[in-house]
Amino acid sequence: MDENKVQQQARESDEQSTQRRAAILGVPYLDIRPIENTLELTEDVLDVDSMHKNRIIPLIAGTDSTPWEFGITTQTPQSLLRELADKYAAQAQNVAYYLISQTGFKVMMDRYDPPVQVTYQDIKIANEGDSETIDQVSQTLNSVGSDEVFDFIVNQADKLGASDIHIENQRDSIRIRMRVDGALHPVATLDQDRYRVILGTLASRANLSTAATEPQSGHMQKEIGDGESRHTLNMRIEMVPTMYGQDAVIRLFNYDESMLNIDRLNIGPDERREIDEVISHPRGMVLMVGPTGSGKSTTLYSMINALNTLDRKIITLEDPIEFSVPGISQVPVDTTGGASFADHLRSVLRLDPDVVMVGEIRDGDTAKTAIQASITGHLVLSTFHATDTAAAFSRMIDLIGQNPIFSTAIRLVIAQRLVRKLDDTSKEAYDPDESTKQWVREVLKNLPEHVEKPDLENFQLYRPVVTESSPFGYSGRMVIMEQLVVTEEIQKFLRGDVNDVHAEVIAKTAQENGMVTLLQRGVLAALNGETTIEEINRVI
Repeated sequence: MDENKVQQQARESDEQSTQRRAAILGVPYLDIRPIENTLELTEDVLDVDSMHKNRIIPLIAGTDSTPWEFGITTQTPQSLLRELADKYAAQAQNVAYYLISQTGFKVMMDRYDPPVQVTYQDIKIANEGDSETIDQVSQTLNSVGSDEVFDFIVNQADKLGASDIHIENQRDSIRIRMRVDGALHPVATLDQDRYRVILGTLASRANLSTAATEPQSGHMQKEIGDGESRHTLNMRIEMVPTMYGQDAVIRLFNYDESMLNIDRLNIGPDERREIDEVISHPRGMVLMVGPTGSGKSTTLYSMINALNTLDRKIITLEDPIEFSVPGISQVPVDTTGGASFADHLRSVLRLDPDVVMVGEIRDGDTAKTAIQASITGHLVLSTFHATDTAAAFSRMIDLIGQNPIFSTAIRLVIAQRLVRKLDDTSKEAYDPDESTKQWVREVLKNLPEHVEKPDLENFQLYRPVVTESSPFGYSGRMVIMEQLVVTEEIQKFLRGDVNDVHAEVIAKTAQENGMVTLLQRGVLAALNGETTIEEINRVI
């Protein structure tokens, strides 16, 4: 459809909505489309700043016998309307207010006070203790036009590759922070009036309330960039009331279908072989565990994409749907309304799927339903909250109990973290001190036979070097995985052959069966110069 027609339809919709609102408010409605290109605004009544701030325009100058006429919007403060009425009443004159649409107001103001095309400086992330950069970015954000400030922040976050934007209320100001490569960085401190503009835009686009007294979740999309770089940005919004106002976290999902490719995750050959082996079978359960932001969803979607062939029916249950994948039936589950994954799972199993992805297993009912599905000919993929694979296995036994029937259901448990990757162009090797060397030797002393052991007597580690092109010395993130393959020995815990199902006992058995722990994988990555020991300790 041609862009002009789309704009006309949007305008018509805005006018109809304004007309309905006018009837509810008991204010006369005015469609200014016939006159918006010719009407000259009455000067010297309100200054331009006041018109912009209060969303009001003077239409016709009054006389002793005719009223002063103003176009107002739903955002015009009632206090100003009373103030104007009192002012003209004192001069024995009247005022008349007409409700006009937000689009009509913008068209009139753009003609009367054409916006200056301003190119704002790109946001830079400050290093620790660098208050000068924060002051500079704060100044930029405080100067960006009201209609642009929210879009500017989102565009800049996307440019920086941020995964989250945090908008936090403090006593006298608003703090903006962004999470880049898993680390949270302060970006700017904003005035309170900027906060109201940003929050208003965010709430209206994500269908949230700025006056809510309970936490809220919302979702919105935005087209970013031009030409070949144009892409859809999915945003998940979480808002919560705090002491000084609503705090918001915007999670950014840069939706690009090519990213959901298991080959692009740079999973190690051993881990990849185990994943391929498990998902090539028509039944069983694969569990992904790890904290929020550890890349669980991306890995699961990549597995789903690898399974997405014409001869398979794949159904996902998600709260909310994070990526749209063609060829897959995706079912949104709103658990805030009291519904559970278990109820929906029982329903979708009647549709005879080959593969089911359950967004998260949170309770015993969902766990048992998913397990039963996995032993009756379905491949079930799901996420689960636990720190590592052994803790997840132990907690799953708590949910479903020890049961011989369930012993062959779970086939693979994957714990995952994302760590920042060193910038290869600037990283620097160094000789660690003796205590660090001893710690590394201790971590790697029980590596399984199949893993190539590094030289633990003479080794170097690496550290980041800050450069102009690499402000933190890191570039992107990499996956660290721990995989618990459910062997005959591990099945004994589910069957009830072993009474002690504590995570430590399961972990010890898994390591004896060849499992490499998260910490061991991380330290091996540090020895290979891919990341740092400090980063491994921060994340793992």
